Amino acid sequence: MPLSNTQMRDVQSILHPYTNLMKHRETGPVIFERGKGVFVYDDHGKDYIEGMSGLWCTSLGWGDPVLADVAAGQMKKLAYGHLFAGRSHEPGIALAEKLKEVSPFHTGKVFFANSGSEANDTQIKLFWYANNARGNTKKKKIVSRNKAYHGVTIASASLTGLPGNHRSWDLPLDFVKFTDCPNYYRDAEAGESEEQFSQRMAKNLEALIEREGADTIAAMIAEPLQGAGGVILPPKGYFAAISKVLRKHDIALISDEVITGFGRTGKWFGCETYGFQPDTMTVAKALSSAYLPIAAVMISPELCDIIEAESGKIGTLGHGFTYSGHPVASAVALKTIELYQERDIVGHVNKVSPRFHKRFMKLAEHPMVGDVSVVGLIGAIELVSDKKAKGTFDPAKAVAPAISKYIEAEGLITRPLMGDRIALCPPLIISESEIDEMFDRFERGLARGLDWAKRENLVAV
Repeated sequence: MPLSNTQMRDVQSILHPYTNLMKHRETGPVIFERGKGVFVYDDHGKDYIEGMSGLWCTSLGWGDPVLADVAAGQMKKLAYGHLFAGRSHEPGIALAEKLKEVSPFHTGKVFFANSGSEANDTQIKLFWYANNARGNTKKKKIVSRNKAYHGVTIASASLTGLPGNHRSWDLPLDFVKFTDCPNYYRDAEAGESEEQFSQRMAKNLEALIEREGADTIAAMIAEPLQGAGGVILPPKGYFAAISKVLRKHDIALISDEVITGFGRTGKWFGCETYGFQPDTMTVAKALSSAYLPIAAVMISPELCDIIEAESGKIGTLGHGFTYSGHPVASAVALKTIELYQERDIVGHVNKVSPRFHKRFMKLAEHPMVGDVSVVGLIGAIELVSDKKAKGTFDPAKAVAPAISKYIEAEGLITRPLMGDRIALCPPLIISESEIDEMFDRFERGLARGLDWAKRENLVAV
């Protein structure tokens, strides 16, 4: 089918992220015109359940009039204001106070950025700055994990443990050191329990620290669950085991809550779900329900004191962004958190998640589904060529993207991920009936995908 005029305009004008740009010239984009609740609508009027909340972010769904009114009101009052050179504004102050209020750890102060990538880049810089202030000038390395996702700036893409973020970019930079992805389904040894697997992961982390030298490592960064790497949930005892190792070697733990923050896992933050205490935290995405770009780094009082003292010594904290704590984004983010509280969004997640979990686990019966991972309102399946052997597909066949397209044709947006995994992360406002409709569409698309896989001789069924 030839591209429409709008699609042609797109192809001729936009360089799309995370896209095969040569293929995009032929297929063109899907054009979305509007959204309401958990649904979005394309330019032909077709409805889709937005099963990924956009990019893991639109927690309150589309078209919330309260957030729209707050944005318009703040634009009329103070459309822009910055935080440089001691200037400030009420929305930024109030948002920082609110983040300290809901924080799961003792937070001293908040630094604002515009995206999770910028915030994780800031995490690196703050630890470097603080360690220089302490005289620990060698303590600069950051430990990340294979299949982690922490952003796309040069520094944060280095933290990301996905090959597609490194190939042809001359990344990662050498201050980042990678330890295991704790994928129990794929990497557990025969007869190994989750707790034993977690202990082995911690031993491997300690071996890495000893090889590199603990006095050269500033921090480890970890998502409570690995989102873009496949929605890989930590096995039992994992964070307790690695936290013990990090404390032993005086290495800080950064919790990247860009996906898991604000109720996604059934608690306010993922570190609460998985029972660990971070030293700093990154939040973004659901911070404003993605209505405006904003992110934050939440910092312990001890780290704040060191950073402030160093700025007094050298004359400045030479870091910041033009839009750090933008007043309109701050006002919307503040109202978003207030709505989470007023509407008891975390309570709603816990009310509807049993239905979400039940429908997800039913997918395990499908002949192409190997692993199922689910917590709160986020989950994924792993597609396999042979269930008993956990057979993998040739990456060149792009099985998960192909089946995701069949699911999309049924009116559901999912996310194909590395390792032929397909994720769901719907708006937190989703109802039980909408969950059922979402999985009905998912199952129809998966059935069409199985027919395709059989035709291509990709599965042993």
